[in-house]
Amino acid sequence: MNIERQTMLKPAPIRTDHSNAFASDTMKRRIPAIIDETIQLNPDYPPSIQARLENLRGDVANGEAITPLDIESAADYQPWLLALQAQQAKTPGDLTWRNAEWFFAETYVYRRLMQAVRWHETRRDPFLPKKQTELNSKPLWNLLERALQPPPTVEQQFMRLIAFDLWANRIDLSYAASTARGTDIAPDDLLVDNRPQLLNALRQSAAHSQSLQSEGAVYIIVDNAGSELAMDLVLTDWLLCHVTQRVILCLKAHPTFVSDAIPSDVWMMLAAMQKREPARRLAQRLTDAWMTERLRFVPHPFWNGSSFLWHLPPTLQAPLNKARLLIVKGDANYRRAVGDCLWPADTPFADVLNYLDAPVLCLRTLKSDPIVGLPTPETEAELNRADANWRTNGKRGLIQFKPSTSNIQ
Repeated sequence: MNIERQTMLKPAPIRTDHSNAFASDTMKRRIPAIIDETIQLNPDYPPSIQARLENLRGDVANGEAITPLDIESAADYQPWLLALQAQQAKTPGDLTWRNAEWFFAETYVYRRLMQAVRWHETRRDPFLPKKQTELNSKPLWNLLERALQPPPTVEQQFMRLIAFDLWANRIDLSYAASTARGTDIAPDDLLVDNRPQLLNALRQSAAHSQSLQSEGAVYIIVDNAGSELAMDLVLTDWLLCHVTQRVILCLKAHPTFVSDAIPSDVWMMLAAMQKREPARRLAQRLTDAWMTERLRFVPHPFWNGSSFLWHLPPTLQAPLNKARLLIVKGDANYRRAVGDCLWPADTPFADVLNYLDAPVLCLRTLKSDPIVGLPTPETEAELNRADANWRTNGKRGLIQFKPSTSNIQ
């Protein structure tokens, strides 16, 4: 993976100060409310954990200084300390929750929340009650039933499943404004649709391959559990049948962003599918694929960290570079991919992600300000006139594709 290939001058990442209203509101209001809800969801936490959560909530809400993890209980103490020191070097005065880079602050606050609940000692997911409520909801199973109804052709099914997987990203338990929209869409909700280019690229790569076995794996950088994970699994099944011999689900190493998926969420989903028709057959195919190692559930702390995607560690860089396709799911992963900054909105998607050799598909509903790849400069102006909050309210979505670097040089 040629990291040096990205020569474009990148804008500075969004910060949590008053320079970006949505980031500032997230740290002042949304994150403290999430911590309050975490306390309410877990009334049986001992007083010491309740106190830790309340202290964290107060520090974030009041914009206090950001402090290191507890060294004696954090195997990842050193990488987070280095990240914190890098933030301090870029910040005049004390580094606080109100003046840090937003991507660092938001990822780090969830790591601090895991410290507060002592997750690494108990493996108890503080967000599990919310996840279970969604898993048992009728909309999730209605969505899954619709997704499992095949259209006349394989290609039509693929186009349809990509759309299901995109719009399920609205169901985000950390952001009620997006979740409330559900998965019904208006004609103008999809801002970019690169499915034809993706389908053509998959056809071309298949034409140059003697067999599925000679192709690389498809990697899916997973976002939310629940409805979105269900659609990830339906798409995974299709990919295993028609595109690749292996699919790797890249998962979070610990709970974060409330509903982001960890391995136990995948097993919980498969167990729930086993109890229902027609999902039972899907669950069995996926379980069989896992048993034969055609399907893997792979957590990694990088996906919980504050680094952008061009800083992949070597252990991830090499396999992702060889991927048949890399699917990047959701808003936070999109922010990681583009540097969580305000590019000109019509900056070509492939130019921003040219540091990745593999073909990349991003499926994202908009819940933050960063965006690239809009068709024209006028598109942004039209959206601003139609809806002042179009970048952040979860209504609109993107299906953006970058072919392999060898195809765009």
